Amino acid sequence: MKKILTKLLLITMLFVGFGVSVVSAEEDEVRKVVYHADYADPRRFSAMLTSINNMTTHYQNEMIDYDVRIVFVAHGIRFVTEDKLEKTPFAEDKAMAERRESNYGRLSTLNIVQEVKLELCDITRAGIGLDKSKLLEGVESVPSGVVRIAELQSQGFAYIKIE
Repeated sequence: MKKILTKLLLITMLFVGFGVSVVSAEEDEVRKVVYHADYADPRRFSAMLTSINNMTTHYQNEMIDYDVRIVFVAHGIRFVTEDKLEKTPFAEDKAMAERRESNYGRLSTLNIVQEVKLELCDITRAGIGLDKSKLLEGVESVPSGVVRIAELQSQGFAYIKIE
């Protein structure tokens, strides 16, 4: 037992001597989460925004680094433009019109204050001919939303889709 303790002490001194800190993987790990928004329901979108706000607030309170993203695909485009998307499969309806301003404000706050990244499928955008200038500030285009989600998952991002 004494030999084991001596070896541990020597190893610890070696790390300290070289300026290497011993930190558990959990303490040093960035929490990575991708939310998938491909639906039209503004109430469901509002629930997702609440979930993301709760998550990022927890991480900030616990001083945990995080990388949270929302990838918008198909009907999710409704939430990243003020355009009513008339004559498209994603056209604004009454529920969307009623919640647009509130959801947009909350989404902008998550993006600006909580540093949540917003990524839109360019296949969806180009498919309906929406000019990039009509996207909300902070929205980045990705070539394919589903490919982006798969890439993020391969990089260790947890996948969440609000039902």
